[in-house]
Amino acid sequence: MMFREDESRIRTGNGALAFNIMRKIALALFKKDTSKSASMTRKKKTAGLDDEYRSTLLESGVKMR
Repeated sequence: MMFREDESRIRTGNGALAFNIMRKIALALFKKDTSKSASMTRKKKTAGLDDEYRSTLLESGVKMR
């Protein structure tokens, strides 16, 4: 439970499926990242606070395709 999914209030329509897919993509980006040798929790926090690191993560996601 990396993103506190149990506390999510998205239950109707396609919202739950859409957010599940986004969480999986984010988790894959964190796992694939080698620029920082830190725990997943630390990487999540850093991505939330540091625009440069978040840009690096998103660019690496584009290159994965």
